[in-house]
Amino acid sequence: MSLISRREPRPLAPGARQAPAAVFARRYPLQIGIVVVALIVWLVFLIGSPRTFLSREIYQAFMSTTPFFALMALPLTLLVVAREIDLSFPSIMAFGMVAFSSVMAATGSLTLAFLAALLAGTFAGWLNGVIVVRIGIPSLVATIGTQFFWRGVVLVVTGGNGSGLSATKGSLLYAALVGRVGGIVPMQMLWTIAVAALVWFVLNRHRLGAHVYLVGDNPESARLMGINADRVKLIAFAAMGLAAAFAGVVVSLEVLYFWPTLGDGYLLNTLAAVFLGGTSVFGGSGSVFGTFVASFIIGAINAGIVAIGLTGFWTQVIYGLIIVISVSLQAYLGKKLA
Repeated sequence: MSLISRREPRPLAPGARQAPAAVFARRYPLQIGIVVVALIVWLVFLIGSPRTFLSREIYQAFMSTTPFFALMALPLTLLVVAREIDLSFPSIMAFGMVAFSSVMAATGSLTLAFLAALLAGTFAGWLNGVIVVRIGIPSLVATIGTQFFWRGVVLVVTGGNGSGLSATKGSLLYAALVGRVGGIVPMQMLWTIAVAALVWFVLNRHRLGAHVYLVGDNPESARLMGINADRVKLIAFAAMGLAAAFAGVVVSLEVLYFWPTLGDGYLLNTLAAVFLGGTSVFGGSGSVFGTFVASFIIGAINAGIVAIGLTGFWTQVIYGLIIVISVSLQAYLGKKLA
């Protein structure tokens, strides 16, 4: 099964043969395209600021910070393939950390606190799914509402005050989530790779992934085939909430502090990574590999812009352009191929 979509390549004429490279290019055009884009962006920044982009420290920084939103962009790919969207995940990050902080203060157990955060995030994501599939509110509208709701819950519970997490430093949980392997590779980078592998397996090698593709491509046809489309979407929403809470814990442990505004600033990065990576906003097709590579393109843009001498204000301009251009290209190609 292709990483991009379930559409089979155009058949060749009888007796015709293609070179392996040509077959690979026909099968994975968008993956090749995103890698080319990544190389071009890297070359532009390398030429603009060779001292910065030839140093090891910049890549260590990318491995430390890009996972903060890549961990959410990967499961969001699953949800967008199912023709839905979630805009509440920045608030769910903070909501999960409220559960973490509350349980840790009450029990002193990091394990219970971590499980509480994951359960809280999963519940919030599942509730998004219930509102969308049971009540019938479009996911764009529903998750805008729940974004404000969960952020309000966080502010009410915390009183707008943050809390320190210095007590977690040196713990097994801290080492497992944000420690450094060999003093160089951040654990959050390894977790991102693991999540990417898991989402890819589910989307391309598991029955649930096949159902996600079918539901996103044509919900009515999927129902006629006996697929429980509502259940598929509920699972996707719950997985998104789980990933948001997990990312919230990772971010907070990295800085050893929980801010009630946790999650602010990750919305554009995450959406840009998904759409730049080749996932169609219209559902039915998506690339986990594309999202993974695009996340690091997005992560490099902010540092690259500053390194080549532009102000950081250009970052949001470029993120916005990426989203608009990506969706516009998808719409154009969709009409041409229809």
